[in-house]
Amino acid sequence: MRILLTNDDGIHAEGLQVLERIANQLGDEVWVVAPETDQSGFAHSLSLSEPLRMRKVRDRHYAVRGTPTDCVIMGVRHLMPEPPDLIVSGVNSGSNVADDVTYSGTIAGAMEGTLLGIRSVALSQAYSVSEEGREVNWATTEQHAPHVLRQLIGLDLPQNVFLNLNFPNCEPDEVKGVVVTNQGKLSHGLWLDERKDGRGFPYFWLRFGRDPGEIRDGTDIAALRAGKISVTPLHMDLTAYAVKDQIANALAKAPARNPG
Repeated sequence: MRILLTNDDGIHAEGLQVLERIANQLGDEVWVVAPETDQSGFAHSLSLSEPLRMRKVRDRHYAVRGTPTDCVIMGVRHLMPEPPDLIVSGVNSGSNVADDVTYSGTIAGAMEGTLLGIRSVALSQAYSVSEEGREVNWATTEQHAPHVLRQLIGLDLPQNVFLNLNFPNCEPDEVKGVVVTNQGKLSHGLWLDERKDGRGFPYFWLRFGRDPGEIRDGTDIAALRAGKISVTPLHMDLTAYAVKDQIANALAKAPARNPG
């Protein structure tokens, strides 16, 4: 099996090293094409106004000055002699659940692979925060992901569907199982934190304010809270099928207007 790895935390991220050790248990040809710098929050974006700069780190390992989407395209369309059988994006430092999937560069790597017709999976590890900073229990993903992925990568998934895996913030032996989940919903917004530089000029940092509110059973948020690994199938079709008829009926009732 040929596997292409990418992420959004950058080529030097610890999660990418964890992911490579996982991938080496699944396939005998592993390629790494990851952003040169942290691309968290860049979502499914392309570098259209600047050239893509690439450097070879070592054999089958490349850094691209671009987004996770750029990296997947570079790997599949330029670097690899044959397309991969599997694309895995991650392991992200922090969960990617609920609304976070719309911002996540990790999710975007799997999205681009899916658009290219390649089976794709995104992996993320939840963490806690202390006075020392983030405390990410990478061992949880590293121990459980190989077995879970072996069960999933052989599935005959519908076209344009990929998998979003999130691992709970606990020790490996505290994981309480694997569940298939729905995408949850967070009540949160982006806030502007205004500061001043050394000359007194204002600048701003975006920051999250999150509130899970009522956690619904069956969601990715609920699974992580229960110490379970969450597997959420996501698809590229954003059509709101439930309201198509409602919109069509509204348009049919509208009075006709003469052109011009």
